[in-house]
Amino acid sequence: MPILKIPISVLVVIYKLNGDVLLIERADRNNFWQSVTGSLDALNEDLALAAAREVFEETGIAVDQLAMDALRNMHHQIEYEIYPDWRFRYAPGVTKNTEHWFALQVPDDTPVKLSPREHVAYQWLPFAEAAKKCFSPSNGEAILKLFSENKE
Repeated sequence: MPILKIPISVLVVIYKLNGDVLLIERADRNNFWQSVTGSLDALNEDLALAAAREVFEETGIAVDQLAMDALRNMHHQIEYEIYPDWRFRYAPGVTKNTEHWFALQVPDDTPVKLSPREHVAYQWLPFAEAAKKCFSPSNGEAILKLFSENKE
């Protein structure tokens, strides 16, 4: 029996100092572009550790090799309706997920190594363009929120 997902997740907006944002294309959905996302592995998993784990699993970027303040908790969470096609991954009756937003600043020359079973392509885009390209409106909102905060 497959392990059911916990309906608590992280979203990590990976960006460079120049404002470019990394988007990755899902392997299971053509033209579904997104930031790094993933569910907690355990109910008591630390959110920042989950974010770092997901970043490494999906992009090969090791957060522990970056500056200590590279990964930031944006202290923002949303609850969203899980797409009906994906509800089979959760316990029966689970229809909502709580997502916690993080930001990760990386050096310009950071290599990206995708996990091919999860993602098939990546691109760096100016943040406004990246926000528009995300299939999830809340992912676009997370990108815009990050860059509105950085200007303050």
